[in-house]
This record gives sequence, C-alpha cells and structure tokens, in this order.
Amino acid sequence: MNVFYEEAGTFKVGAILADNNTSLQIEAVHGKRSKIKATSVLFRFDAPPLSEFMNHVQEIVDELDPDFLWECCAQDTEFASDTLAADYFGHTPNPVEAAATLLLLQNAPMYFYKKGHGRYKAAPPDALKAALAGQEKKRLQAAQQACYMEQLNQFVLPEEFKPRIPNLLYKPDKNTIEWKALEAVCTEKKLTVIKLMEKCGAIPSSHDYHFNQFVWEHFPEGIGFGELEPHPAANDFPGLPAADVVAFSIDDASTTEIDDAFSVTPLAFGSFRIGIHIAAPALGIDPESTLDKAASSRLSTVYLPGNKITMLPDVTINHFTLAENRLCPVLSLYLDVADDFTVTATESRIEKIKIAANLRHNSLEPYFNEATLSKGDFEHTFSKELSLLWKFACKMENQRGKASDTNNDKVDYSFEINNDHITISERRRGSPIDKVVSELMIYVNTEWGKQLTDAGITGIFRSQANGKVKMSTSPAPHQGLGVSQYAWSSSPMRRYVDLINQRQLIAMLRAEPPHYTKESTSLLIAMRDFETAYGIYSEFQRAMERYWCLRWLLQEKIQIINAQVIKENLVKFDHIPFVTRVPSLPEMAPNTYVKLKLSEVDLLERSLHAEFLQKQDT
Repeated sequence: MNVFYEEAGTFKVGAILADNNTSLQIEAVHGKRSKIKATSVLFRFDAPPLSEFMNHVQEIVDELDPDFLWECCAQDTEFASDTLAADYFGHTPNPVEAAATLLLLQNAPMYFYKKGHGRYKAAPPDALKAALAGQEKKRLQAAQQACYMEQLNQFVLPEEFKPRIPNLLYKPDKNTIEWKALEAVCTEKKLTVIKLMEKCGAIPSSHDYHFNQFVWEHFPEGIGFGELEPHPAANDFPGLPAADVVAFSIDDASTTEIDDAFSVTPLAFGSFRIGIHIAAPALGIDPESTLDKAASSRLSTVYLPGNKITMLPDVTINHFTLAENRLCPVLSLYLDVADDFTVTATESRIEKIKIAANLRHNSLEPYFNEATLSKGDFEHTFSKELSLLWKFACKMENQRGKASDTNNDKVDYSFEINNDHITISERRRGSPIDKVVSELMIYVNTEWGKQLTDAGITGIFRSQANGKVKMSTSPAPHQGLGVSQYAWSSSPMRRYVDLINQRQLIAMLRAEPPHYTKESTSLLIAMRDFETAYGIYSEFQRAMERYWCLRWLLQEKIQIINAQVIKENLVKFDHIPFVTRVPSLPEMAPNTYVKLKLSEVDLLERSLHAEFLQKQDT
C-alpha cells in the first residue's frame, strides 16, 4: 500500500512499511525511509506503481486548465479537492486524477485559496483579475529586463535609460527593472555600474558626472534662482553719504564677488587713516524675502576650479560688487593710525565710496612683493598706500603673537581652465598681498565682533580652543588667530553668516532694534546649517581639485613624478595639490622625497596607481 501525503507544503508519495495508527513508517521512491503523521496522508493507493505515479499525475496536470476549473467550482464556499475532481472528471476520481487535481489547486494560488487539509476556496473575480494582471506585468517586465540586459551586454544604452540616467547614476531605485538589468550585467562582466554606464556612452563627460552628482545631491531644484523680487540697485541709496576716499580692491583674476576694498588717507603729523570697506548687500536684501531665502538655503558660494555656484544671483552680485569706477554702498571701518602704526581710534560708517581700481593678484604681484619691498620703494599707482598697509599688517600680525614666517612653508594653488586646458600655479602663502588682505580682514572681523558684543547685539562668532573651531552666538577667543573674538563680517556676498552679521551691524549703526536676537530661530538654524554646508562645499572643492590634478597629469603626459612622504605610505606630489597612497612605498621618514611611476588614471574614481621607483636626494 502506498500513500499520497503533504509535507511542508509539498505533495509526496511513499510506500507504507508500518502503520502505527497516528503515524506511518514509509519509504520513498529512492529508498529513503521516514516517519510521517497519519493526518498528513491525503489518500492511499495501490496502483499505478509508486515509481510511475507522479509521472502519470503530471501528464494530467498538464492537461488541466485552471481557468476552467475556477469557473466550475463553487465561488462562495469552500470545497474539497475530491469533490471538484469528481465534478470535473464525471466520476469518482482515481488516485492519479485526485492527486492531479490537488497538485493543480496547490500550484494555482491566484485561482484557489487553501483553507485546510485538501480544502480550497475559489478566489473572488476581482482578486483573480488583479492577480492575473500582476502576473502579466511581471512577465512583461521580465521580458523587458532580458531585452535591456542583451543591449547592455553589447555596451548599448537602452533608449528607455536615457531620461533616467541621473537617477541611475546618483540615486537608483533598486526595485526598477532598469537597475536590476544593470546590476545583473555588472555582476556578469565584473564591472561597477559607473564603468558599465560609461562604456554604454551614458557618461560623456567625467567632469559633468562629478559636478552633476554634487548638484543632484545638494541643489535638487537646480543652481538657477528662478524669479526673484527686484531690489534696490547699488546707486539707489540716496540717503547714504559719499566718502571722500580713493579706494581699491585686491583679488585674484577670477573674482566677481568683490566684497572688500581699502583706502589710505593722510592725516596730520605723519598719521593716516585706513579704510576697510565691505560691500553692503544687506542694505538691499530684506530678511525673509525670496532672495534672502534663496541665500539662506545655499549659505555660501561653492568654489571649484574653473567654476562656482554663487550664493546670490548674478544680478544681485553686480549691484553690490565693489567694481571699479562705481559708487558703491559699503560698511566702512576707519582706523586712525599713528606714525608708529598704532591704532588710536576707530569709527564705523554706512556710506558710499568710489572704487578707483580693482587690483588683481597676477598683475599686482610683480610690483608688490618681498623683493620690491626690501628695496624700500616700487613703482605702482598705489605704491604708497600698499607700503603703509604692508607695514601696518606686519605690526598687527606681531600684536596677535604670530611670527611673520608662520606660513612661509605653505603653498596655495590656483587652477586656470581654458577650453579644458589646465594650468596649475603655485603661490607661497604669506606673500605681501596675502598678508595685507588677511590682516585687514582679521582686524575688521575682530573689531566688528567687539562692537557687537559691547553693544549687546547678537552676532555669530567663530572661536577656536584646543584646535577645535566652532560657531556660537557668544563671543570667545580664537586661539588660532590670537584674537579675543571673531565674527565673520567681511564676505556678505559669499557667506550667509556674514550677511546676518552685517544686518546686525547696520542696526547697531542706525540705533535700530536688531533683526536677530539670541533666541531667533532663523539665526540658530543658519548657524547650524552653515557649518554643515561649509564642510560639504569644502570637501567638494577638494575633490574637484583632485579631479583637475588628474586631468593635468594626463594633459602633460606625466608618467614619472617626484613626491614628498607625508607619513607611512601617504605622499604629496610635487607642484600640484594631489595626495595619494603608494602601497609599494618602503618605510620612509616623513618629508623624504621619492620618485614614482604613475599609471591607471581613473577620472571617474578620481584615482591612479602610483608605484615607488627610488628615493630622491634632497
């Protein structure tokens, strides 16, 4: 005697070896013996032979139509499988027919819901229709995925992928058939998704891939500003007095957001007055306005070689930038300076000034540098003013307790990109130009921070203690700069924190209630978000500098390069700001110079392979 039984949701057959009423000892077709519960048995049979039984069952199952059976069975009540089999076959079903009916019912869960041991219920019409539609959808999706995979295997980008390229590259939905097709082909070809997409022509520009990824993540609505309300132009501040000074700015050649300028006016007995003039966009950007909300969402200008994403729209920048031969609204800090370069008095004003010149680093440095200063004189339109500012900057640096050669071993790099041609220039940090600008900016940020504090007006301060920099609404020393308090106020077109502080300064100078208090939600949110955004933007700038360094190495066809060991196997390349690890580097002391062989430059991964060749003599 044989049994047809159910075990773990599967139908099986076996020969009875022993019947113990509640359980049976059985032997499967292939000789395996096991113990089953008597309640698992659906029916017993003698014929056909056990070895042929399931083949006969499958032959009948292949002939059965689940649609027809569903129409034949009762729609509203449960039924036994043998009852349905009797109705279908027109007689009491034999063991093969009974098993075939059970197998079909079990394998058609969309049509029949299992309700118990050998009992089922027909699926409601609406549910069956929905289930069949879902099944057909899956079938079509599987066919479509197979089609996609066939094209991807030939490195052809399916047409349907093209409008979805950004999503697939930057934020894929891993439940889509496009992603599943990509993932399957990548596994087969042992490629990353990015590499496969590149081979399929979906990444025509490695630069745009990196730039668009950043925009996709941090500027989801795009880098445009849309429609913004008009605001006063630079010359539309008739109530502001015009200062009788000759002012000039000092910036690199690519700067459009010129937010600081300087003037030097002679006074009696060898003393003079230094003017530090900061562009005043806060005069024309109302808090909570559309333009202000746009600036507060960006929080800072984003810089990268050859490009930038400005905090303010170009039209606003053009209104307030301190462009030469224009009368511009500014916040000015005047310093009365004695002939020994001691500050004897300070005064802050809201006014207009005429910008006489926009001096640029590349054209100014040949005239204004350490060599020309050591001679005591140099030929330049502003030679006298620059010399006085240099001497004043040196004294301010010393007063802060900073040695004049602190940064002499550090190098700044500038990138110039013209039609994809890269020029990377080095400039020793701490040059006279750097020192004049940085010391005057430190002075104005320190002094205005002090004035806000003394007036009891809330500002956003930047402090440093034990090497850790933080921002706060409470003034605290900045150990790195050697000042008692420091409030960013000198770049209101490029940093939202500076714009906030400028509003507070304007309120102070006009003796008006300040817009922000220490509990202002908008101020606290801006301060918190600024630190996060500033870190993200800085990291992106470094990543894109790394990218352009790789482009420069390819452009110059450099295969051998000198580098300096930083620590362990980490090195910095000569003449460019590129740091990488060299796994083959033997143990070397920091600052040791080595020669490396370069290969496998990957612009998408922003990486390369560097191999140690030899140690260099210093």
